[in-house]
Amino acid sequence: MANFDLGRVVFRKSSHSDGGNGCVEAGTLGSRRFVRDSKDPEGGVLALERDMWSALMSQIKRGVYDL
Repeated sequence: MANFDLGRVVFRKSSHSDGGNGCVEAGTLGSRRFVRDSKDPEGGVLALERDMWSALMSQIKRGVYDL
């Protein structure tokens, strides 16, 4: 498993967030995209390469996942 300097990642909350802490945050470092739970910023982080991030976003927009 790779280690990343997550201190260099600027996470931002989704524009669809209601202003509370019930949302995910995303950030970029190099070619990787990172996702974390805004309620637990010190918890686990999902790291995806750019092409995998694009595929995930495409699937979400098509309604593949019941979000």
